Parts: sequence; C-alpha cells; structure tokens
Amino acid sequence: MANKLMDPIGRLMGLRYKSHPWHGVDIGPEAPSIITCFIEMVPTDTVKYEVDKVTGYLKIDRPQKYSNFVPALYGFIPQTFAGESVAQMCVEKTGNIDITGDGDPVDICILTEKDISHGDILVRAKPIGGFRMIDKNQADDKIIAVLKNDVVYENFNDISEVPHMVIERLRHYFLTYKDMTGNPSNCQITHIYGVEEAQELIRRSMDDYKRKFENLDTLLSMV
Repeated sequence: MANKLMDPIGRLMGLRYKSHPWHGVDIGPEAPSIITCFIEMVPTDTVKYEVDKVTGYLKIDRPQKYSNFVPALYGFIPQTFAGESVAQMCVEKTGNIDITGDGDPVDICILTEKDISHGDILVRAKPIGGFRMIDKNQADDKIIAVLKNDVVYENFNDISEVPHMVIERLRHYFLTYKDMTGNPSNCQITHIYGVEEAQELIRRSMDDYKRKFENLDTLLSMV
C-alpha cells in the first residue's frame, strides 16, 4: 500500500488533525528490521489502556485486578493486522489447524533501561524475537523489541541474548494478565522465537493489513 502520509495533502491534514495511530502512522521505511511503534502502556500503569479502533484515542480497557504489571513498554505496530497470513504462520509452526488471526494490529513489547512515564507516544524499535501466543484459538503473537539507541538494550540483536529472567517476566505477564478468579486461562505460549521469525511475522502482518484495508488506500487516493 502506498504511504499516503508522504503525500502533500496527507502532510497538510496531519497539521490540523491527529493521525489515527493504527492507520495514519507509517510503520517506517526500514520495516521489519526497524519499526515505528505506538505505545499504549508503560510499567507504572495500574489500568490496561488500549486504542479505541474507531477514534484512535486511548481508552481504559480494564483496571488491573491483581498486582501484576506490564514489565516493558507495550503497544502495537501500526499498519499491521493479524489476519489470514499471520494465522497460517501459527498453523505452520504449531500444527494446530483451528487457528485464526485475532483481527488486531500486532502487539509489541519494547525493552529499555529508561523510565518512560506515560503512553500515547511513538517510538522506534528493533524487533529481536517474540512469543507465539494463542488466545482462544486466535493467533495473538507478542513481538519483543529493543528501543532504538537504548544504552543497555541497543546491542541485543536476538531474544536469545536477553537475560532469562527478563523474558520470564514478560512470559508470566502475558500468561496471567487476563486471569479472572474462577475462570481457567485460555492463553498459551507455544514457542519463544528469534529475530528471523519475528521479522517474518511482521512482514505477513503488513501483507494482511494491505489486504484488509485495501479500500482505505482507495479512499485516501480520492481526497
């Protein structure tokens, strides 16, 4: 899909109107090796924020019921979509044939040594791996990345280089953050994968986005 943000009219509209963080923010010319990400939550948040798909503004999804908190910057990758191609990758890797995409942009966690106080921001990051997560038979991958130019994490190029306890903290969070008393968890992480699979997943999600929102490109070209 052509990037309408680079069109003169698109740039002028951006001066007057806030871009939708899913559709109006460019993933970046170096994707999937370096990507622009939208951050919804930071480790100090005690409620779960997520972007409202219609307006593009952050909304409160739910308070965190327990003392767990997201141990890294958390958000999604603009102009991605977990659709047929993403689901097929999960099928290929797990052998589970009943998988569909979850219909959302791809989630991402970004490691940094800096204390960032709030979400609703854009950052550049380098994907280094991910969790192959399945939630109620839906592919719900979590890409793990490092903040571009971060003093501590910048030199990590693959998830295998990250300290084990950092990965375990992230893994525990995603396996428990939806838990409700009396209800069994529907989430599982089948694999922890490296940078090559993470980049392939992002490429597939970009293709899924183009297929899903091809009419959006047509509408923008008529502005």
